[in-house]
Amino acid sequence: MEESKKILVVDDEESIHLLYREELEEEGYQVFSATNGEEALEIFGSNPIDLVILDINMPGMDGIEVLRQLKAQKPSLPVILSTAYSEYKHDLGSWASDDYIVKSSSLDELKTSIRKRLG
Repeated sequence: MEESKKILVVDDEESIHLLYREELEEEGYQVFSATNGEEALEIFGSNPIDLVILDINMPGMDGIEVLRQLKAQKPSLPVILSTAYSEYKHDLGSWASDDYIVKSSSLDELKTSIRKRLG
């Protein structure tokens, strides 16, 4: 059996972690969670992460800064920005991401984007 792909979910909302973990583990992915940018970089540094789902609006280091640091370490890493705010879509920093998804109760768009990136 092939090893499951590892997804890092970075979001400061606990409810998002619970929802994403439940839904993505059902799809066969291994899910890691971080509640802020520093924690995300720490987890990324010690685990072979295949894809990152990244919130933009977080206390401390925001998602755009985390995105820059992740891409500096691993340029080929697929990163999906997930936010409640669509206006960030035009922020130049978000262009480095592979996809931009506005959070909703349905995870269909997110799952489709993940499958597209991880095959």
